[in-house]
Order: sequence, then structure tokens, then C-alpha cells
Amino acid sequence: MQAQSHTLLVRHSLSIDANRGDGSNVGLNPLRRLQIFLDTIKFEHSIFALPFAVAAAFMVAGGWSNWVQLGWVIVAMVTLRTFAMAANRLVDAEIDRRNPRTADRALARGIIGKPEVIGYMVVSAIVFVVAAWQLDPLALILSPIPIVVAFTYPYLKRFTWLAHFGIGAVYIIVPPAVAIAMTGTMPVEFVLLGIAALFWVSGFDVLYAIADINFDRANGLHSIPARFGIKRSLLIAKTLHLVTLVFLVLSVLTGDGGLWVAFGIVVVGALFAYEHSLVKEDDLSKLNMAFFTMNGIIAVVFAVFVVLDELLIG
Repeated sequence: MQAQSHTLLVRHSLSIDANRGDGSNVGLNPLRRLQIFLDTIKFEHSIFALPFAVAAAFMVAGGWSNWVQLGWVIVAMVTLRTFAMAANRLVDAEIDRRNPRTADRALARGIIGKPEVIGYMVVSAIVFVVAAWQLDPLALILSPIPIVVAFTYPYLKRFTWLAHFGIGAVYIIVPPAVAIAMTGTMPVEFVLLGIAALFWVSGFDVLYAIADINFDRANGLHSIPARFGIKRSLLIAKTLHLVTLVFLVLSVLTGDGGLWVAFGIVVVGALFAYEHSLVKEDDLSKLNMAFFTMNGIIAVVFAVFVVLDELLIG
């Protein structure tokens, strides 16, 4: 009976916090709260951003990268993504609370509070700037740009169905930023690789937004699925990923990519085709697999082939 009363009390406490949204009444130790925050931002999905950064680092170095530089590049990418995802959760907290798909997120339920998330954002931004400072003076000067872009993009779906390109804009920065950070220059092949990353991520975000099509329409939020419907959205996502392949090829032709990276692009194209075969207008049951699983696999596969190309040929 005591155990049952305690359970009810805890649930009541969580319910209060969900309404308050400040997370102040939940008695969790700091490590547990950090764990909840990392789960909230899907920290493990940092793998989506890292492959383009690692690939760019090896392309810049023409083989084995300076391990210290590579380490700071990884720190910069992880902290920038952490900042961006935390900003997304913070800005969308009220929307997430109303959306059945996202209502269980920790910030929406009040398990962690907005001040806490802001604190993590500040720490992430500081570490990101330090990483940029360690890499190159020009990288330090330019470091506020990705921070501003990352904070801005969550607001876009309130105004335009082009919001998907907002998150893509975060990723377009990655390869050129790595080149600047490691050399102080920005060769054109890294700009082309960044554009490929823009269309790659934007295409996946269009697919992901299909899950919220009804909620977005009912709440006046803008997205390609809400504007054009599922059938056209699937076609648009396919087109964006086709454009991704075009810019990957252009990046290779402009730079010094060899057979390994060329073969890697072919494999990426095949994976894109498989990923799009998973999602159909009348069957969205594999949408999460298409977005989360295939997204990570494609990113890693591309990076592996770039690294192999630079090590074995470059």
C-alpha cells in the first residue's frame, strides 16, 4: 500500500512538472538529469553530422589527419549539434507538449526545465567557440555564424514551408568550416560538399515531417508535407537526394577524389533508393527506419569511402 501511494505521489509530481514546465520539482541527481538531456536531444545521433566533418578533415589532410586537429573538429561538431538540438527542443517546447508524437519528451513533460536546457546550450556554445579557437583564428572569428544559424532554424516552420532548408543550412557550413579551421582557406570542393550536405539533410527532414502532417496543418505550422501532401513530399525528398548525388559528384570532380570515393557515391545512391522504397504514400510504418537508421548508415558509408580513398589513393 505504501509503495502504491509512493508511485501515485511520484506520478502526481511529474504531472505538476509537466504543467509547470520548469522541471524544478523532480528530485533527480545531476548525472541522471544530464542523461535525460542527452536522450532528449538524441545525442547518439551526432553520428549524422560527424561523417561529413571527418570526411572533410581527411580530404583537407590528403590522408591521415592531424589527430589533434581531428579531435577538435569532432568536439566542434558534437557541441554545435548539441546546441542546435537543445535550441530546437527549447523553442518548440510548447509545440511538443501539444503534439501527441512529441508530448513524452522530457522538456515537454517538465522533467527537465528550460533554464537547465539554456545552461547546456551556453556550455555547448562556449566549448564550440573554444574548439574553433584551437583550430584557426579565422574559424574563431566565424564561429558565431553557425551558432546563430543553429538557433534560428527552429523558428522557420512558423513562417515558411522552406523550413527544412533551415536545418540543411546548419550542415552546409560543416565541410567549408572544416577546411577553414584546418587550413584557413575554403576550396570550392568543400563548398560543393557542403551543398550536398544541405540537400541530403533537407531531404531527410522532409521525410521526417510527414509524421506531423496532420498536427502541422491543424496548428498552422509550415512544412513541405503540410503544404503539398504526402505524395508530392515523397517526390520532393527523392529529388533533393538526387541533387545531393549530383553535388557529391561535382565535389569529387572538382577535388582530387579517386575510385574509392566514386564507388562510395554509387553505394550512397543505392542506399538512397532503398531508403525511399521504405516509405510509401499509403504505408508510413517504416518512416522511422528510413529517417533514423538509413540516415546514419548513409552518412557513415560515405565517410568510410572518403577516408579509404584518401588513405589508399590520396
